[in-house]
Amino acid sequence: MVKCLFINIFPEMIKILSMTGCGYARIQGEKVIVTTEIKSVNSRYLDLNCKMPRAYSRVEEKVKALAGTYATRGKMDIYISVEAVPGADTSLALDETYLLNYLSCLNELKDKYGLKDDISVMTVAQNRDIFTSVKADDSTDELWERLEPSLKAAFEDFMKMKKIEGERLTKDILSKIDVIEGYVAKVEKLVPKVVEDYRTRLTEKINELCGDVNLDQTRIIEEVAIFADRVAVDEELVRLKSHIKQLRDMFKTNGDAPCGRKLDFLLQEVNREINTTGSKCNSAEIARIVVDAKSEAEKIREQIQNIE
Repeated sequence: MVKCLFINIFPEMIKILSMTGCGYARIQGEKVIVTTEIKSVNSRYLDLNCKMPRAYSRVEEKVKALAGTYATRGKMDIYISVEAVPGADTSLALDETYLLNYLSCLNELKDKYGLKDDISVMTVAQNRDIFTSVKADDSTDELWERLEPSLKAAFEDFMKMKKIEGERLTKDILSKIDVIEGYVAKVEKLVPKVVEDYRTRLTEKINELCGDVNLDQTRIIEEVAIFADRVAVDEELVRLKSHIKQLRDMFKTNGDAPCGRKLDFLLQEVNREINTTGSKCNSAEIARIVVDAKSEAEKIREQIQNIE
């Protein structure tokens, strides 16, 4: 259900969205001014934390449901404050049930921990939740109508930042993918040289040990063939190039769902093929290239952790 809402609201949005973002809106209605602040950081799942006036707690689930249409992953904090419009016909009243419980807790603190008794009207009034402009007969729909405009405006602002951050991440990661692809091309050129260098070293070593003896070229060719098979990384490089292409395609193609987890999985496969290539190729030069490629892949992994 969340997925469908996400598609309907943002059909034109590119696939890459950052989990990091913030949004703000302050909307004045007929009776109240509602201020909404949203902050989100990366997280494996969607973790929502909503703070709002106690009198509006009945609509918390509606707030979370709305948040779910704008994000599928991330740790999101939503702060909502409500104040009366100056001059509006809004009566302020005490929430006596909450006030009595609050005073009871203050007295318990005083008695249990021997604290100074400085409970006064002004200190108690600092807790805004003891006052309410919500009437007992206000329906859930009426409360929601007061909050909804500010919430939607803040979420729109939030999504703009997620998109901007997503575009920045895309450019940075694509540039790093280009670097890795360059390293792959270098390895491809060096692999034949590894086999040829082995043949040269093997021949020189035999000549050094045996002197001017007619060498059995067939035997040397067999040894070189065995070595070439052992250090062959053709399959690894083919898979590596395939994974790189998939990564690039995912960044450049519009889609209908967040892809952070799939990108993370693909990058694990890229790392696997890089490691295998480094372990199979008996070459100091290729080893240095592999280290550089792993370093670049790690930078990409850190960035992908921020993608929804």
